[in-house]
Amino acid sequence: MRMPTVDGMFKRILTLTSAFVLALALGVAGVRVAAAWNLWPNRDLSRSANYVKDVMRLVNENYVDEKAATYDQLARSALHGMIEALDPHSEFLEKKSNDEFEEDLTGEFGGVGIQVETRQNRIVVIAPLAGTPGERAGIQRGDEIVSIDGKAVDSGGSIDGIVGKLRGKPKTKVLLGLFRPSTQQTLNLTLVREIIKIESVRNARVLEAGIGYVQLTEFSDHTAEQFRSALENLLRQGATSLILDLRNNPGGLLDAAVEVAEPFFRKGELIVYTKGRKPSEREDFKAEAEGSPLALPLAVLINAGSASAAEIVTGALKDTGRAVIVGERSFGKGSVQSVFKLENGEGLRLTTARYFTPGGATIHERGIAPHVEVVMTPEEDTKLARQRARSDVTDPKLFKERFGFEPVTDRQLETAVSILRGMRFFGDRPTSRSSQ
Repeated sequence: MRMPTVDGMFKRILTLTSAFVLALALGVAGVRVAAAWNLWPNRDLSRSANYVKDVMRLVNENYVDEKAATYDQLARSALHGMIEALDPHSEFLEKKSNDEFEEDLTGEFGGVGIQVETRQNRIVVIAPLAGTPGERAGIQRGDEIVSIDGKAVDSGGSIDGIVGKLRGKPKTKVLLGLFRPSTQQTLNLTLVREIIKIESVRNARVLEAGIGYVQLTEFSDHTAEQFRSALENLLRQGATSLILDLRNNPGGLLDAAVEVAEPFFRKGELIVYTKGRKPSEREDFKAEAEGSPLALPLAVLINAGSASAAEIVTGALKDTGRAVIVGERSFGKGSVQSVFKLENGEGLRLTTARYFTPGGATIHERGIAPHVEVVMTPEEDTKLARQRARSDVTDPKLFKERFGFEPVTDRQLETAVSILRGMRFFGDRPTSRSSQ
């Protein structure tokens, strides 16, 4: 029998070692490829998903009401809880809610016409929309919805669920239970639903001595087009300064806000930017219109009902010194929701970023402070909203007979008019400053 030599043994060891190293290298490469192609399982995701799956099976097999614990219902309840626990603005939208959300973007739907928000586990009215059943019934900003059709509102539920109960076919009734913190009153109101056609631009007119006025009630697909048309008409009528009324404007589309602000900015100038969870996810929104921007004296009216897109426009004009802001601190809704389409006509509205004014200020939960503060009570706001909606009734006596109260002096508007008069006389312009 031939004995192996030392040289032969050394060669065999080298061969085995090389094979082991090659196998190890191929294994590491395989792991990298699997990770890159998502072939390697995410252990945290798998473990959590299996845990949810086990709980769903346990509930499905043991809950007393079998029909209430189907896998389909449990899955949707889990999705609602998972998404809506993140913040008040993120929501899982079942088909009906998703359809209603898309209706919002068109500016037409059936309902009572109030904008609501979740704050500190309460359903709070941001503002009633002008000319709607909610506005006519006397609902005020700050009112809390405590019941709908005699059933207590679940403050921990989906805001879309609340909105879904408020909406319905025209001419159907809905009973609202409200609590008014300003007077400690509990109110029960019966409203008749109707088609809510939101007019983005209202009451465009020249007030006096070249001071133009235009009110924006929300920001939807056609808002920018309607605003540009109103602006051109005011300029043709001789307007040399402008008051932009964004009071009780609950907001809407980010792109619409950028397009409304655009006529006052040079091409390429920053209007607003958003930042997501990663530094690389910053997105700048800049003016794209050709030609010189409008440089006329400008005042913007805001109050606690001015939110979201209304705050984008206000913040951009304030930070760049293009407008003097009059009224009250705005609502403070500065987060961006992206909408993802899911199966079966469902959707996911998820907070993916926050927006910032050109000067870098965040509006979220802080709002925009006016240059000149003029505070109105909720009662004054309600009456003024009705006056603005019925500007055709100019006789004070007839107005009182029809609406039950004397016309209210719009102190915020009067202040803005006085400021524009002074700017025209002295040639002053507002200075750029922070939005806080």
